[in-house]
Amino acid sequence: MQPALEHQEEKDSQKEEEEAPPHELTEEEKQQILHSEEFVTFFDHSSRIVERALSEQVDVFFDYSGRDLQDKEGRHLSRLVTYPELLVASYSSNEDAPHEPDGVALVWNMKYKKTTPEYVFHCQSAVMSAAFAQFHPNLVVGGTYSGQIVLWDNRSNKRTPVQRTPLSASAHTHPVYCVNVVGTQNAHNLISISTDGKMCSWSLDMLPHLELVFKQSKSVAVTSMSFPLGDVNNFVVGSEDGSVYTACRHGSKAGISEMFEGHHGPITGLDCHTAAGPVDFSHLFVTSSFDWTVKLWSTKNNKPLYSFEDNSDYVYDVMWSPTHPALFACVDGVGHLDLWNLNNETEVPTASVTVEGNPALNRVRWAHSGREVAVGDSEGQVHIYDVGEQISVPRQDEWTRLRTLSKIQLNEVLQLWALKHIYSFSCSKSQCRGRTSGRLFACVDGVGHLDLWNLNNETEVQKSPRNII
Repeated sequence: MQPALEHQEEKDSQKEEEEAPPHELTEEEKQQILHSEEFVTFFDHSSRIVERALSEQVDVFFDYSGRDLQDKEGRHLSRLVTYPELLVASYSSNEDAPHEPDGVALVWNMKYKKTTPEYVFHCQSAVMSAAFAQFHPNLVVGGTYSGQIVLWDNRSNKRTPVQRTPLSASAHTHPVYCVNVVGTQNAHNLISISTDGKMCSWSLDMLPHLELVFKQSKSVAVTSMSFPLGDVNNFVVGSEDGSVYTACRHGSKAGISEMFEGHHGPITGLDCHTAAGPVDFSHLFVTSSFDWTVKLWSTKNNKPLYSFEDNSDYVYDVMWSPTHPALFACVDGVGHLDLWNLNNETEVPTASVTVEGNPALNRVRWAHSGREVAVGDSEGQVHIYDVGEQISVPRQDEWTRLRTLSKIQLNEVLQLWALKHIYSFSCSKSQCRGRTSGRLFACVDGVGHLDLWNLNNETEVQKSPRNII
């Protein structure tokens, strides 16, 4: 009977402990817990999950386990590495709030309809450019007005940078508008270019130490930069003087290699073709400018292939679709977001939307899926738009249709330099019809003028038409 009595005594002791009132924490103990690193980390992580749950329109508490077990690890790893649903937006100083930090970078989650950012980062200088550090999913890189490069880590409880480059004459001394991480998983660098014409290469592991700096004898005020798909040495930059330059990081001819002229105002945006497919279009790139135009270029030709002139204000940014070979987006100063499909139309956008209030749109970015596009405006707001499948999803023939740019090139050639005008006459009626034959081209206008052009000037043309309709 002795073991039974001991067991009963243990039960009574446990019951007394359960019925005992909880220990009341003192104010000092409460503050100690609230300011502990463990609690801050827990609260930050938990509040973010609760905000996501509140923004969902479905029952987030339903048990979906077992429905998505196939390839679960692969999908999770992919999202962990690339964070395709995240968007980082950089902001300058708020003149109405002088006590707030001069620079702010906010990380938004495009997957959830949240009105609050996932992460908030601060900086002592206005943040002119920001990007996720490729191959480092927890790091965000920023280029500042002071010329410093800063690095934030979302694993840290601090909102301020965990690393920053020194303010030195050997590095950037002007605003940094371009930052990009290029390379491979095991060998990559952070590339930055500022308006002082200086290009710097940094290691993310040792950001305070400059690895490589290059400056031309004649400085170029760079405003935008882009690397062709799969290339870590050659890149393209746009400048304040309206010129575009190709350059390389290494080799005997490191620096600027060629200049492209065509814009009549500062370059505001530049993007190299990024959609991977059966045909290589990495030589194509698009630019936007204060001259109200977007231009299509090829690194194989120093003249623009085509000029898109549908805008009526400054065009602030342009970007290729990451999945559709012929689709790009651009934004302007009167709130227009335009989507252009080169395989469909080159005179007017395939789709266009105007943001309410007509704010100036200064940035446009595609989601990795190519199904969403985000734009930032001059009022500090970010707008996200869904792009329909009929526009965003490429058909099987899109690559082959874009392979020959002869039609686009010919339109530009007709306007500028290649044709030789050999004869002109007027018809008796204001509307004329004609035909093309071989290398001959005929065009008409609204007052009855019919012009004949010879592409190679090897064929004689009759001085009067055979038939007047």
